[in-house]
Amino acid sequence: MKLLSIDDIRQKIASILLNIAAYRLKNPRAFILVQSILIGLIAGLIAVLLKNIVHYTGRELYKNSSPTSPQFLYLALPGIGILLTVLYLKYFVKDNISHGISKVIQAISKNHSHIKFHNTYSSVVSSILTVGFGGSVGLEAPIVYTGTAVGSNLAGFFRQDYKTTTLLLACGAAGAIAGIFKAPIAATVFALEVLMIDLSMWAIIPLLSASVSGALVSYFLMGDNVMFNFTLFDSFEKKNIAYYLILGISCGLLSVAFMRQISFFEKKIAQIKHLWQKIALGAIVLGILIFMMPPLFGEGYLTLQILQGTNPEQITQLIQFDFLKTNINAILFFLAIVILFKGLAVAVTTGSGGIGGVFAPALFMGGVTGYIVAELLNKLPFIHVSVRNFSLAGMAGLMAGIMHAPLTAIFLVAEITGGFSLLIPLIVTATSCYLTSKYFEKDSIYTKELISKGEALTHHKDRNILTLLKIEKVIETDCISLETTDSLRHIVELFRKYDRNLFPVLGKEDEFLGMVMLNNIRDIMFDQELLDTTFVKDYYIQTPAVIDYYDSFDRIMKVFDETRVWNLPVLKDGRFAGIISKSKLYSEYRKLMVQLSDE
Repeated sequence: MKLLSIDDIRQKIASILLNIAAYRLKNPRAFILVQSILIGLIAGLIAVLLKNIVHYTGRELYKNSSPTSPQFLYLALPGIGILLTVLYLKYFVKDNISHGISKVIQAISKNHSHIKFHNTYSSVVSSILTVGFGGSVGLEAPIVYTGTAVGSNLAGFFRQDYKTTTLLLACGAAGAIAGIFKAPIAATVFALEVLMIDLSMWAIIPLLSASVSGALVSYFLMGDNVMFNFTLFDSFEKKNIAYYLILGISCGLLSVAFMRQISFFEKKIAQIKHLWQKIALGAIVLGILIFMMPPLFGEGYLTLQILQGTNPEQITQLIQFDFLKTNINAILFFLAIVILFKGLAVAVTTGSGGIGGVFAPALFMGGVTGYIVAELLNKLPFIHVSVRNFSLAGMAGLMAGIMHAPLTAIFLVAEITGGFSLLIPLIVTATSCYLTSKYFEKDSIYTKELISKGEALTHHKDRNILTLLKIEKVIETDCISLETTDSLRHIVELFRKYDRNLFPVLGKEDEFLGMVMLNNIRDIMFDQELLDTTFVKDYYIQTPAVIDYYDSFDRIMKVFDETRVWNLPVLKDGRFAGIISKSKLYSEYRKLMVQLSDE
């Protein structure tokens, strides 16, 4: 058998790529569909591998611990995981990859849906170190970040446009969620609801294809042994519907407290400038929290499995102190304390350098909250509710409140339980929780900071277009500037030579002073006596406003509307950078509107 030379191999690869390019041009939608399936398979495989690696990492690290003394490892290992994560990111990745889902949303709005190639693996490695060692965060955000990076980079390889790249990025997210939970419907809704993807009806097909592909990988590799999979034991009783409303409102208030708690502590930790002090603080605080409250360890799914098992009272296995196991009131008090400190545990994990998300913490807190509310209701006369059902409904509630994604929450819990018999209580709980949370917090935990900076898309199309506009597309930087000592003759010559009706006036250090406009000198520009005796300082005017280079386009449009002018100067770091005209701004706006319009 003749071996192929390097040139032969290159020719073969070139031929394959040419055939792919020809097929893509001939069948663009079929090509996208094939890509979506491939992305779903890869994302699903990554989800399964990451979940198993983290599970076995934790098992190996703690396998030599006796049942009576695992807490000593709890004091040290989570901090070691944070340290290893920081070292990996600092010396190998050299990039900030925290808050993965927020980074994805930001990439869609501000980076043409392009995600760096290293995110196809860096989030996986760092989350293994953080969560595998006990960090109190979830794996879902890193997995989604990885899946979206796969989709984005595959689209980039074939040089596809923004709309297709965004679609394939969303396919990566859908495949990842489906691979984790075997929930293709919830995964598809997640891409539309959480990532706020605004796509045509046809685009639902690639999303569904990626979701099913990711779920099938999970089925083939793990069967029914997916870590997050529950069976319904109790049926839904219509008479208890009002109690699910109480649960939803409780979850809504808790979700607001959780979001504000994380924001507060992360900002406090960010004020610590010294990296090693930040790591030390995170390691010490997290170690103490997990030592005192073992349910805060890792993702918290073990707690949920106990609550959904045949004997929820086994939750006492996770309580280190015997005096708290004596009665149900002590147990409920302990679990309430755990919930209240979960936000701090998440904040110190991520704030000190760990990598993970709030997806799993939301489910954990919701499940525990549902258990507590059910037990409290059952203490009242003539009331009996299912502890397991309330725990499931609580999971949907907290997810809806924290992520502002009620549909994702409803379908996720419905799918992981293998049926939709709890659909009504899930809808009641998730909706009431979402409305309560929305009343106090307008935006989700993923988008709160981004929307305030104008860096996230919403379901408001006009605002989305303004978010996608780039200052580089509308600013005119080739301006001819004037100095205050230039004569009127020089101004007239510039107006004749260049097709412009205004010129900026700058100081000695490029500071912006004002504008000379054609309308202001039209009546005197042909007066020969004034051409050499009057100067720019006599004719320039102050503009009614200036634009900062880093302003959002929402603010820029408001400034134009308020001033009712057609041109405004742009300042960057206090120096003149160019001019924005309303006509060019509207032209770019229209181009994006056409580009993003439904097919």
